[in-house]
Amino acid sequence: MSAAPVSPSLKDLPKVAGDLKSELETFKQDNMKKAATTEKNILPTAEDVQQEKQHNELILGVENFRADRLKRTNTKEKIVLPNAQDVAAEKTQKALLEGVEAFDPGRLKHTETNEKNPLPDKDAIEAEKGQQKLIEGIENFDPKKLKHTETQEKNPLPTKEAIAQEK
Repeated sequence: MSAAPVSPSLKDLPKVAGDLKSELETFKQDNMKKAATTEKNILPTAEDVQQEKQHNELILGVENFRADRLKRTNTKEKIVLPNAQDVAAEKTQKALLEGVEAFDPGRLKHTETNEKNPLPDKDAIEAEKGQQKLIEGIENFDPKKLKHTETQEKNPLPTKEAIAQEK
């Protein structure tokens, strides 16, 4: 058996701040702004009720539909005749097939076939190999294998004395 709930004593309740308490006591409703109230009608209109009834009747009609009440109808198949372009295309196709089927190989002329060798001769292959070696030598060049040389400057221009002698 549970004990009845005990209401808290005045000491146990939280204390309200003094300035808030005085503000609540001196509150005047005249200071509030006026607001217009609008009432919303949450009930459906007569049109909404009519649409819902119509929708429910339609669903009920589909669910309770009896297929045995349907009448049998005869279907009429329409025969579509081909147009002039279709007839012309069929004639050319048929003529082409007949030409292939009735082909006479005796009417062909005899021809001599000349075989061409697209492969290069040995000299061209050797020249290409030499070219490849030259390219590999350039690509794989190592300057460390070079020998050190001393450069000597030679002046091919004549000296002032030689110019003076010629004058």
